Amino acid sequence: MNHNRNERINQITEDTLVIGIDIAKETHYACAVDDRSRELQKAFGFKQSREGFELFYERIQTFLDRHKKQKVLVGFEPTGHYWMNFASFLLEVDIPFVTVNPMNVKRSKEFEDNIQTKNDKKDSRLIAKLMVGGNFTYSKLPEGAEAELRNGSAMRWKLKEERARFMNQMTRWLDQYFPEFKSVIKGYGQLACAMLKHTPLPQDLLSQDVETLVTMYKEKQGLRSASKKTVRAMQRVAERSIGRTEGTEIARFEIMTLVDQFLLVEERLEELDTRLRQWAEEFIEFKHLVSIPGISDKTVVDLLAETGSLNKYDNPRQLIKLAGLTLRENSSGKYKGMKKISKRGRKRLRSHLFRAILPLIRNNRAFYELYQYYISRSQNPLKKKEAMVVLCGKLLKIFFGLSTHQVHFDEDQMIQDLHCLKQAA
Repeated sequence: MNHNRNERINQITEDTLVIGIDIAKETHYACAVDDRSRELQKAFGFKQSREGFELFYERIQTFLDRHKKQKVLVGFEPTGHYWMNFASFLLEVDIPFVTVNPMNVKRSKEFEDNIQTKNDKKDSRLIAKLMVGGNFTYSKLPEGAEAELRNGSAMRWKLKEERARFMNQMTRWLDQYFPEFKSVIKGYGQLACAMLKHTPLPQDLLSQDVETLVTMYKEKQGLRSASKKTVRAMQRVAERSIGRTEGTEIARFEIMTLVDQFLLVEERLEELDTRLRQWAEEFIEFKHLVSIPGISDKTVVDLLAETGSLNKYDNPRQLIKLAGLTLRENSSGKYKGMKKISKRGRKRLRSHLFRAILPLIRNNRAFYELYQYYISRSQNPLKKKEAMVVLCGKLLKIFFGLSTHQVHFDEDQMIQDLHCLKQAA
């Protein structure tokens, strides 16, 4: 990994103007230094607007002429979302940019003056000096289907959180006004939503017969069928309900609103899933990744949304690092600390991987045998959760291999490699 850092350092020569920028919501601050971290210009601010960006570009040209520089490299922290507009502008004017880890900026703020002070001007100067030391990474804004998939996955994550919030609110409502409801219908399917919207209270169910209720659910909610047995069971528990009987008008309005919002989120999620699948199919590697038994199409869509096209990676270790699955340890002298994953990466990617492992172990013979080997080997056996984390990294390596070689998954080959590993051990 050191040679990669040396390459980054070599990118900055005597002819390079290094610009560190502290990104903010309204006003960004930029500081220019040379290849030896010498400050060429005090930090200056520019607005988050087209006029501000153009002013920044003019200042860059002035600095290049004044200090006789031929190249420019801009760097900033990728915090929040305010940097994306500025990055798009830099692409328009053909100025290269890199990103600096916010953790590095936070930990180096005392190196310069031994003071804990933090402000925009100081941060821009620190970012520029970190860039000179090679402490940056090359970033690329997603484009085309990759951008659609990335944004769509983030939206889907938010919609799922909204759905969970509405479900919790409906459960809270039921606990107050109809606690027996959940003993008949557990979830919030079509019939449950129809009942909660049109006959939410026990007295609403008891005021009409079963046939009338079933017909009403079909006509008003558009159900293809409604179980008379379920409706009848709901009436029986309604007769002995301990739900509140005061404030029922607002209670009806509240649950009706919650059901409408819940159904709207469900509809948007279904539509979004269809679109995400269409965008994911534009990736060349999609058909190879879905060939793994135990991996669903939706799982592949989620993973590609976080990683982008796998063809842009040079090594599977880059994917493992992106997921925060690289190992870290604290050791000194004779003391050997316990190894743990760094978790310095994309939390959603790590979450998708971990959730994909359980069905993969159940439905993929090769992964099941590998999992059993990890937890039962004679030397250094792993705990079950540790083995699953290792399999997350293994899955990323397989994804990279399938994408690079453009082949389908070969379960027999993986089992054969496992047997060779066992014999060597």
